[in-house]
Amino acid sequence: MEPTASTGGAYGVQVLIAGRQKHWRDEVASQIRRAGYAATTVDSGVDAMTVLALGLPVDVLVTDISLKGELCSTKLVLEARALRPDLRIVFANEAPRDPLPEVIEDGHDDVYVTNEVRNDAVASTVREALGNRD
Repeated sequence: MEPTASTGGAYGVQVLIAGRQKHWRDEVASQIRRAGYAATTVDSGVDAMTVLALGLPVDVLVTDISLKGELCSTKLVLEARALRPDLRIVFANEAPRDPLPEVIEDGHDDVYVTNEVRNDAVASTVREALGNRD
């Protein structure tokens, strides 16, 4: 069975959240759930790739730009895109202190950025990403 992005269906919209800080993951997950979507949180890029590789339904990947480790945010996005080309990606940056990854500048229309984590900004960006699906 080939993994595919979910289209709503029995699972609804699934959002995978990858961030190193628990308070950040909790804030983003809360926004996503208030927007009516299901949220799964992980604290590393490796864990996020495991979820994707297992073929679990994921419509949008939200990653903290400052995610570090074996699979930093940029590597995570490149690997996720290779595995699931239709996956929507949202880079969330709590403050504009972290430089934007080069992958954002490649002109991909499936990559979205928000420099605000509070005030439901991430959920709004996820809605925008979902609204622009083919």
